[in-house]
Amino acid sequence: MNDLTPPTGRPLLIVDDDPTFARVLGRALTSRGFEVISADNADDARALTRRHQPRYCVLDLKLGDENGLRLIPELQSLVPDIRVLLLTGYASIATAVEAIKRGAHDYLAKPVDADAVVRALLDGDGGPADVDDPVDAPDAPLPLRRLEWEHIQRVLTECEGNISETARRLGMHRRTLQRKLSKHPVRERPEEN
Repeated sequence: MNDLTPPTGRPLLIVDDDPTFARVLGRALTSRGFEVISADNADDARALTRRHQPRYCVLDLKLGDENGLRLIPELQSLVPDIRVLLLTGYASIATAVEAIKRGAHDYLAKPVDADAVVRALLDGDGGPADVDDPVDAPDAPLPLRRLEWEHIQRVLTECEGNISETARRLGMHRRTLQRKLSKHPVRERPEEN
């Protein structure tokens, strides 16, 4: 028997404003035994959570103009034992730490496959991650562009997603910050031997 079999009775909620991604992930998770319901915004997510009391939630960080981080504690106040997995195409250490602090059980960077989502949702299905668990440090220093990305994400998280306030604190023009945020995080190039 597979130990990564979803329990029956309560659905999994996907909250993502990308309908194609939500549909593809929904089909993949349905084929793995989950009953899936979907929302493309925070209001619908709250309504579906009240109505269906989902056991799991796969939540996108960016929901149009809304921030998925803010939705985590709201969903948990509606369903205290919900397991939230935060997904984002804009991964950063600051966002991951903030997601865990707000109650997410795990955090994955897009693109992600359904098997990784299932593992994140079902592995250790016994309670939230401990916020005080140490974060593994990288073996080598991060490249300067990656450090800049991490710093921007940390300040953006401190400003609760407010672009204007983040730009002010960083001492840069708002449009410059928006351009930097529209790009995916800097990818580290593999070292050549």
